[in-house]
Amino acid sequence: MKTAIRFFTRSKKGNTAKLAGAVSESLGIEAFPVTEDLPERVDRLLLLNAMYAANVDREVTAFLERNRDKIGEVVNMNTSATGKSTYKAVRRATERLGIPLSEKEFHCKASWIFLNKGLPSENDLSRAGEFAKSFD
Repeated sequence: MKTAIRFFTRSKKGNTAKLAGAVSESLGIEAFPVTEDLPERVDRLLLLNAMYAANVDREVTAFLERNRDKIGEVVNMNTSATGKSTYKAVRRATERLGIPLSEKEFHCKASWIFLNKGLPSENDLSRAGEFAKSFD
């Protein structure tokens, strides 16, 4: 089964990028930002993103639009300072584009300004890697 990893972060702390790095290391698959399109069709896309203003960033949905014919299934993985998941926002985008979305999701809190200092933790990063492995 062909799997790809794409992530989006605009945080200076790089919380989602840290998560993507942990998943990449766990699976032995390079993670790329959503600015880089998929070169070929994949069975599973691990999409790492974060909550911004109660939604996912437009770059995430733009990536999905550009690559919709190359994605068999999206698996949502996300961070947020508020603890809220991006699953519903990603589901709206994938449903509109006709891309299947896994019911399984990984979510963890992340630091932002003075909230959740030190998150995601090493344990969170380890759990993200294990979650990604659970699909093999």
